[in-house]
Amino acid sequence: MSKPGAEVVIVPRNFKLLEELESAEKGHGDMSISYGLEQADDIFLTNWIGTILGPAGTCHDGRIYSLRIHCGDNYPNYPPEVAFTSRINMGCVDAQSGRVDPRRLAALASWNRSYGIENVLVAIRNEMASPSNRRLPQPPEGANF
Repeated sequence: MSKPGAEVVIVPRNFKLLEELESAEKGHGDMSISYGLEQADDIFLTNWIGTILGPAGTCHDGRIYSLRIHCGDNYPNYPPEVAFTSRINMGCVDAQSGRVDPRRLAALASWNRSYGIENVLVAIRNEMASPSNRRLPQPPEGANF
């Protein structure tokens, strides 16, 4: 509970992304996902890559999925843009482009600036295991968008 008149501190974009990068590099959090900068010299911390291990007991079991994550200038006030580079058949993913539809993934649709890249990847993995996605036929392993 905050004190009356207490200041709200808004963490700048780059500080938030540096915290996320540090957490990713140290391997904190969910071990079924990973993420990091696409280019190590990206001083604006804009373009990221992610990996999701398919949930056990689903059609994704044993598969490794790759994604691209774009954190625009307004991140974390607005969610990142996320797209699979690995082909996947999933309700919230555009079948032609691999783009994750932000209206169809709760973590993006109800975005909060306290969320981060890890929250998005975990939400996608959880969606893979949902009843509507867990048994969908999948493209051949290794196919890309």
